[in-house]
Amino acid sequence: MSQTSFVAVDWGTSSFRLWVMDASGEVLNSTQGPFGMSRLKPTDFSRVLEENLNKLGVDADVPVVICGMAGAAQGWCEAPYLTAPTRLDALGKCAVAVANTMRHVRILPGIKQLSPANVMRGEETQISGLLHHHPDFSGTVCLPGTHTKWVRVADKSILDFETCMTGEQFAFFSETSVLSHSMTVEGWSDTAFANAVAVALDDPTSVPRLLFAIRAEMLIGEQSAAEARARLSGLLIGQELVATRPYWDQENVTLIGAPKLCDLYLQAFEQIGIAGRAMDSEAMTVAGLLFAYQIQQETHHV
Repeated sequence: MSQTSFVAVDWGTSSFRLWVMDASGEVLNSTQGPFGMSRLKPTDFSRVLEENLNKLGVDADVPVVICGMAGAAQGWCEAPYLTAPTRLDALGKCAVAVANTMRHVRILPGIKQLSPANVMRGEETQISGLLHHHPDFSGTVCLPGTHTKWVRVADKSILDFETCMTGEQFAFFSETSVLSHSMTVEGWSDTAFANAVAVALDDPTSVPRLLFAIRAEMLIGEQSAAEARARLSGLLIGQELVATRPYWDQENVTLIGAPKLCDLYLQAFEQIGIAGRAMDSEAMTVAGLLFAYQIQQETHHV
């Protein structure tokens, strides 16, 4: 039976995911919950971590490696940003040890870009996981989500990156704005999505007026709620692709994210002739935390 070597944690703004790992990177046990940074005070983090570790029977001498918003200024213990361009093995080397804890806990830093100003915290660990599996990787990585990242990677380093708030825009328009009256949670139209991507790519300046047209088509046209949802997604993703052209033009793109969301980006890529592949975000996070732990073993001998 494999022996527990360390615990890997992805501590985000809204969620908490924990994996019990052996030295080879095999997941022995896991748990998750709605214990994100936005719901906790700095004094709550240690308690939440220990409660989850006790639930899984993890001994007190097992070290913990954390990525994500636990390292933000308003999180548990600030892990200052590294500055791009930066090598990804620096994540493990520059991890911050949390004081006054029952066990060895280290939090990985995020990465900042000075000009144009940009930050990431969590995505860099997923990219590190990609390099853990593919050490010679060089190219563009897209991490679709609430705040989609487009990242240029070469020489085992993050060179530069951009952020698009496409996911947050979609959530606002589909859940809060007047367009929410036209949306369904389920249902989809690949045709409506593809048409909307094409329109946004051809004329991105038309997107602001076409957004309200989604509502109007529901009121006086024959558009279904499923078509409305797909059309909104297509307009926003198409607009994003126009804005990030330097990252994908004449490049293969590796996606890291939730499978359904990656599938939408792959469909959009196909329309503009981009070769793409998708990697599972959880698998890349775990691999990145494993890589950081291995670096820490070499650096700190914990």
